Amino acid sequence: MAKGRVPTRDELLAFIREATTPVGKREIARAFGLKGDQRIELKQLLRDLRDSGDIAADRAKTFKDPRALTDITVLEITRVDDDGHLLAVPRRHDADTDGPPPRIEIDPHGGPGGSRGGPAPAVGDRVLASLKRRGKNSYQARIIRRLGSGPRKILGHYEEPNGRAGLGLVTPTDRKLRRVFDVRPADRNGALPGDIVWIEETGAALSRRARVLERIGPMSDPRTVSLISIAANDIPVDFPQAALDEAERARAAPLGERLDLRRLPLVTIDGEDARDFDDAVFAEPDDHAANEGGWRLIVAIADVAWYVRPDRPLDRAAYRRGTSVYFPDRVVPMLPEALSNHWCSLLPREDRPVLAAEMWIDAAGHLKRHRFHRAMIRSAARLTYTRLQRAADGTPDAELAPLMDDVVRPLYGAYRVLLAAREKRGALDIDLPERQVTLGDDGRIAGIGVRERLDSHKLIEEFMVLANVAAAQALEHRRAPCLYRVHDQPDPAKIEGLREFLGTLGVALPPGPRLRPGDLNHVLRAVADKPVARLVNETTLRSQSQAVYSPDNLGHFGLALPRYAHFTSPIRRFPDLIVHRALIAAHGLGDGGLAEADKGRFAEFGEHLSMCERRAVAAERSAMDRYVAAYMAAHVGATFPGRITSVTRFGLFVALDGSGADGLIPVRSLGQEFFRHDEARQMLVGERTGETFGLGDRLLVKLDEADAATGGLLFEVIDVVERVERQAPPRGARTRGPRRPVAHRGPVRDKRSRRRR
Repeated sequence: MAKGRVPTRDELLAFIREATTPVGKREIARAFGLKGDQRIELKQLLRDLRDSGDIAADRAKTFKDPRALTDITVLEITRVDDDGHLLAVPRRHDADTDGPPPRIEIDPHGGPGGSRGGPAPAVGDRVLASLKRRGKNSYQARIIRRLGSGPRKILGHYEEPNGRAGLGLVTPTDRKLRRVFDVRPADRNGALPGDIVWIEETGAALSRRARVLERIGPMSDPRTVSLISIAANDIPVDFPQAALDEAERARAAPLGERLDLRRLPLVTIDGEDARDFDDAVFAEPDDHAANEGGWRLIVAIADVAWYVRPDRPLDRAAYRRGTSVYFPDRVVPMLPEALSNHWCSLLPREDRPVLAAEMWIDAAGHLKRHRFHRAMIRSAARLTYTRLQRAADGTPDAELAPLMDDVVRPLYGAYRVLLAAREKRGALDIDLPERQVTLGDDGRIAGIGVRERLDSHKLIEEFMVLANVAAAQALEHRRAPCLYRVHDQPDPAKIEGLREFLGTLGVALPPGPRLRPGDLNHVLRAVADKPVARLVNETTLRSQSQAVYSPDNLGHFGLALPRYAHFTSPIRRFPDLIVHRALIAAHGLGDGGLAEADKGRFAEFGEHLSMCERRAVAAERSAMDRYVAAYMAAHVGATFPGRITSVTRFGLFVALDGSGADGLIPVRSLGQEFFRHDEARQMLVGERTGETFGLGDRLLVKLDEADAATGGLLFEVIDVVERVERQAPPRGARTRGPRRPVAHRGPVRDKRSRRRR
């Protein structure tokens, strides 16, 4: 804080918002060392901030953040953080209009349920609490009185079975909730049999009584499948009107002082069904004599920061979402379509503002230098991965044929250099197929397959990785705050578990808790042509740490990079927008840069946006499971080949060949005996017969049940087609069995000896 000068508007606003108590003009003047006429300027600045609504003033002539909470308020306890602290939110808080909720930590030593005894507060409780501000958007709460627990909302499938005296029945869509709920006719709220509904419990703790709060949609409508995942994961769908209005007011950005790149043949490359195009690329050989064999690359990213300014309705709505969420039948966008599909989409032959990373690499693929520009481009073409790949393979279409020399060949030339650099540094190369759902005109699944993986996909990935590295380097060089994308070293316990498992397959992993990605790549290459290849890839993936956003640079283990930040998709990822703002501010690139008040919020940003990403991934995964279950419902009773992908105490998970559909084989269906869970070798072992079912074994299974509402598939083993050969487990390896013997509907026999009766 500079002493002896009048603070800027942002500096004064940040000071007042960070203050733990309201502050007066005298305290502000003392903090900034103001005297004489400077105090008059301060008075006018305070009046301007008050009139604009950025600060609030009381009768005592003190100032505070108008969004700061009152000293006494009603809270709802929502979750427990990783350190075991109870966290709460204000009972009446609208994230769209009030911004992100503050962090409110419950004092464990004060109030009812603390050191004074009584029932401890828990998630779901409503409490009256006194608040003590600890910083901007951060409070400690002392409970004054417990107000009870709010009713629990549950998403479920409503039915009206016969013989229930008019009572409806709701089965939760969450497979972990084993209870069903009764709904009286008076509590149906218009629900019809087959509807997906929100309910709340109305009886005592052990009661099965509930009432319908809201209808989501009929299960017979294929569009309801993704709506279940949206509702269950609390994905924000509707934009507040103020955000929509702000987006509608957007207009073309002026050229101004932007670098004019409109004559450069930048192109966008996306999937056939993409609706927004937020990155464009260009490459050419570097003509500098000192960089023989090197390349000049440009990655131009839509300038979302020009349109989405800090602490405005659009910004708050986008931050609440954190990321776009993609389903087979729809997208829940981070930004309204007026921006994501128009002004921030790099449409061909349209002037569009960008933040461009201009980068130079040498013949070995090393990033030598880079510059960031606010620029204007005009995309030369909207290409797709398949069209670009066909052109690279020698069969360009009419649009691509004239672009071969200036666009296609240089792009692939730079890509080959970047790919060689990736392989040399040993980036983790896990190869797992990605499921792809194809929908018919009626919205129902027409087929399930594996998404094709082309060199054109990898080309774009390598260009984006390079730009992300350049962004992190640029912010570090300017000593500016950076929101890194970090992927920490794997947990030593998980690595030890992976080592034990690989040992049973006769595959060695180097000793020690800290590995390099190249060590894992060596294992993956060793099994590439073996039946256990997919199994080893999946197990290796499960051993990895989760990638998160953080202001603390831990490096990126998977990419084998010392620094990395997401820069390349601010249309659909808020972390990228933060990085754009930081670059704009650090390089003096004009309006829309990082606000002064946000420079100290990067830890909060990392926590919230990592949560948003996890929420989106969970929603997308569960929707895919439900679509697959809906598709498989027509095949109940059919048999399929598959492979065991996970072994648990309660059963086996199997993935089917081709479609990748996966489900559970309950342990109760495996045999008339105890099955012991051999954790070290990832097997279930029959105590009496010694029959085994292990990770990677190939089976022929029959589909017994497919539930589109929960996404669950249940299978029964018909035959064992092939068993993976395993070595003896290491000495002291853990084994455990089920808690009770299990019944079986019939014997299961190995294909090589006896058939199932």
